Amino acid sequence: MITNPTGVDRNLVSTIDILSNAEGVKLTALFGPEHGVRGDFSAGDKVDTYTDPVTKIPVYSLYGKTRKPTKEMMKNIDILIFDIQDIGSRSYTYISTMGLAMEAAAEFKKKFVVLDRPNPMGGLKIEGNLAEDGYISFVSQFKVPYAHALTVGELARLLNGEGHLKGGIKCDLEVVAMEGWKRDMTFDQTGLPWVLTSPHIPYKESAIYYTTSGIMGELGVISEGVGYTLPFQMFGAEWIDGLKFADELNSMSIPGVIFRPLTFKPYYGAHKGKSLGGVQIFITDYTKVNLMSIQFLVMEVNHKFYPDKNPFKMCTPDRLNMFDKVCGSGKIRELFTKKMKYSDIEEYLNKDVESFRKVSSKYYLYT
Repeated sequence: MITNPTGVDRNLVSTIDILSNAEGVKLTALFGPEHGVRGDFSAGDKVDTYTDPVTKIPVYSLYGKTRKPTKEMMKNIDILIFDIQDIGSRSYTYISTMGLAMEAAAEFKKKFVVLDRPNPMGGLKIEGNLAEDGYISFVSQFKVPYAHALTVGELARLLNGEGHLKGGIKCDLEVVAMEGWKRDMTFDQTGLPWVLTSPHIPYKESAIYYTTSGIMGELGVISEGVGYTLPFQMFGAEWIDGLKFADELNSMSIPGVIFRPLTFKPYYGAHKGKSLGGVQIFITDYTKVNLMSIQFLVMEVNHKFYPDKNPFKMCTPDRLNMFDKVCGSGKIRELFTKKMKYSDIEEYLNKDVESFRKVSSKYYLYT
């Protein structure tokens, strides 16, 4: 089973413990994505193979020397199960792990089962261009939009059905569907307990805010709140006047969102101990807000007030590379940095939304 701490039932009992104690089932191996099976590794930390201290079952890392199960790892397996809570964003690496594991299951003739879980952003909000050739990476593994509006089970069906796996290979796939989930439900409407999917996605609404600021956060210049108590829910920098910044953003009448000025000092990370001025994001109408636009509008206002503080010129080349990878294209940066205007990329970001909605709807399991 591929899992992590989010693999629990509604009483917070781990699926690992449920299956290892179940009659008629022999749990022979565990596979850990980024952060590990029991969440005891930080973001980006490479993980080696080890033995789970509770079950004494071998744990193979899928975020170390290999990111795809090997023949040796799969030799004692009949069925490979995926049970992880995703957040609905292309750049979040759990779906990359799932897709590569599906390829391995197909190559080694193993059944692949997805225990489906809600998309915290719901099943309606599709945003962003499809990832493009030349920008396929572990943070944009498949040609889907940045916010794809699919559950992991639906996404697995799409990857299988549309030939997105390497060489168009297809695995023997089964999705164990949820009961009671509707496409318009965000996670706070499910009544389920939220287990943080990674250290910086601590709250039920964190997945939504991740989409408002995570791309810009890759530049590492303007803080997106990581290192403070509200990761991805704020923007700040030492040079920003929060009052002026909030007034300008609110005067733009951005649909479904308002901004509150604030000053904060991150407790850790790149901005640790620095006094940052900025704004907190408040989503007032989720049906109207375009999540991805917010970070670009923030950078637009930053350029208006502080043109000498251009985050694209202040960051390192490797951060520019990561920015392009999470965008799934170099075109976004090329278009935006000409005048630092969101309107210059709006059409490009939205060009694939309706065509993907039409294709992906064939794989919906829920209405």
